[in-house]
Amino acid sequence: MIHWDSHYRKVLVAFSGGLDSTVLLHQLADLRQQHDVQLRAVHIHHGISAFADEWVTHCQAICERWAVPLEVIRVTLPNDGSGIEAQARSARYAAFAQIIQPDEALVTAQHLDDQCETVLLALKRGSGPAGLAAMPDTLPFGDNILVRPLLNTSREALEAYAHAHQLVWIDDDSNQDDRYDRNFLRLRILPLLQARWPHFSRSVARSAALCGEQEALLDELLADELASLMTPEGSLTIAPLQEVSQIRRNALLRRWLTQLDAPPPSRAMLERIWQEVALSREDAAPRLQIGAHDVRRYQGQLWWITRQAAPGKQVLAWLPPYAPLKLPLELGILRVAQTGYAVRAPEQDEQVSVRFHAPGNWQIVGRERSRSLKKLWQELSVPPWRRDTTPLLFYGEQLIAAPGIFVTRQGQAQDHACWHIDWQKGE
Repeated sequence: MIHWDSHYRKVLVAFSGGLDSTVLLHQLADLRQQHDVQLRAVHIHHGISAFADEWVTHCQAICERWAVPLEVIRVTLPNDGSGIEAQARSARYAAFAQIIQPDEALVTAQHLDDQCETVLLALKRGSGPAGLAAMPDTLPFGDNILVRPLLNTSREALEAYAHAHQLVWIDDDSNQDDRYDRNFLRLRILPLLQARWPHFSRSVARSAALCGEQEALLDELLADELASLMTPEGSLTIAPLQEVSQIRRNALLRRWLTQLDAPPPSRAMLERIWQEVALSREDAAPRLQIGAHDVRRYQGQLWWITRQAAPGKQVLAWLPPYAPLKLPLELGILRVAQTGYAVRAPEQDEQVSVRFHAPGNWQIVGRERSRSLKKLWQELSVPPWRRDTTPLLFYGEQLIAAPGIFVTRQGQAQDHACWHIDWQKGE
């Protein structure tokens, strides 16, 4: 049933204990000696079902019987308003990303009928070819790869295999709840379609593959143009987009967002990005919120920004021996290093601190006049969303530097006593 690519030698199987992943794990366990595969499994405990603990026990017993190392991870669903199905999926893949090892392939058990359901759900949402392309059999997963070796196998074939090999699996009680869209399709709609057209799922999968090919072709044709529009920091230059058709512009905007791992945008969202952000009045600072991110405009470019809380007026004491200082709100780490931004070392009686605000005027190296911090940020082209989250190094009440951006005259490096400040920014 599985045509295994021998290129994948280290494998992490997403093992729910259900029919699909049980068949997948059983086949891989049989193939591992033939293909010299290092196999392990991971089970995600969502805590949604009252039977979740029993499922863990079941999966542990199966993996022990088949000599497959198993890791169980308990997750808490993010309450982001996306619905329990999407929340559970997000939590699962975040957990997979945490434990996957270098050069290890994540293998999941989606099959032909899952692919059909995914296409029908995309139709319900009004998706274009990218959404209708549904699930590819392989795709990047961070620095790893995600593999779906059962995508051409029907649920009926999986059931036949499981019965033939006397496999035991979990029947999730929630799978019978047709309030969930995917269950509604599986329980009520697909049986009717399959009864009328027995090869319906395979035909839908073929259409999805064709949509995928068309999207891949567009990716190839637009790759050079998109690269010319993107800056090294990932922002997108607006002016050239004003000279192309709306269809081409939307295709470029969609691929720009895809490269930045943004959620697939709807046509309406692309129009809002263009009209409300790109074309807003020149003196505006537009911001369009999309989940936990913002699309913003700055200096003629569109930016995809993770929304970040500001530390406000926090003062972080940095005491001898000046070990690496962890900044609040996951803003990164400051270090005194061998290389980095050069400033003078503090005197023995100077207290070192890190702050995120600096009232008053300051004269920086290379400038003849003092400026407020707000003016300095503007003159040095620091984007607005970075101004309240950039650490400021103080000796006493004297601003010394914004690492990587400026040094004040009072913080100028001295040959006989020099520090190098390295700011390792957070994600």
